[in-house]
Amino acid sequence: MGGVYDDDVLATPRKRPVTPVVEATGEVVAEEAVSGFCGLVVDCAADSVTLEDRHGRRRVFPLLPGGFLIDGRTVTLARPKGTGPVRAVRSASGSTLVKDHTARVARAARIYVEGAHDAALVERVWGHDLRVEGVAVEFLEGVDDLESIVAAFSPGPARRLGVLVDHLVPGSKESRIAARVSGEHVLVTGHPFVDVWQAVKPAAVGIAAWPVVPKGTPWKEGVIAALGWRMDTGQAWRRILESVRDYRDLEPLLLGRVEELIDFVTT
Repeated sequence: MGGVYDDDVLATPRKRPVTPVVEATGEVVAEEAVSGFCGLVVDCAADSVTLEDRHGRRRVFPLLPGGFLIDGRTVTLARPKGTGPVRAVRSASGSTLVKDHTARVARAARIYVEGAHDAALVERVWGHDLRVEGVAVEFLEGVDDLESIVAAFSPGPARRLGVLVDHLVPGSKESRIAARVSGEHVLVTGHPFVDVWQAVKPAAVGIAAWPVVPKGTPWKEGVIAALGWRMDTGQAWRRILESVRDYRDLEPLLLGRVEELIDFVTT
């Protein structure tokens, strides 16, 4: 009969695995072993810990031995040494910042945006969240071929697709294309701005307002001329992008749409 000594009474007893103890500081992301709730530590008392997920939902759990998982390993969370409060750091999107996190293996789900500028802005503000969630962002270079792109992607329950479109207003070409491809596993949403440049608040860029460009004039070149900037569109975009520190520098009409897409493809 097997036991601690197996069949050899002279054998050395096997040591039981030791569950590591991890201090529940504001940089720890843990998963509660029973419920599967995963979040950043935002508070820790003598006998309980509070976790907050990326949606801002909080739950309190008892500090039981072996009650949590970190990167798939069973751990015991413990109240940090010292008396200072646990403080969670925020990412550029306003979510709780996960430090020293290994990017999750990419999901089959994707988010498509129209162009390189859109992708760069999404990365600047939501890049941390997307790496934690394992969501890749790709750009389309316009939406004219969106129907064939969606068909080639083959959306499904485990392959959700989110698309962010510029100038998505009623009656536009973009709105008609969006209506044709939207479905249970495809969400097309967007903002009303002519270009994603306008989704950056003017105050962040150091201007009073985005100029009104006359019809027939290329929009970006018209903006640059109206502002008196002596630069090309690439230089202008770098100036705009570098002015964005976090979500507070973006218009709510863009913020809500990107958060909606992230939630859709990670559900």
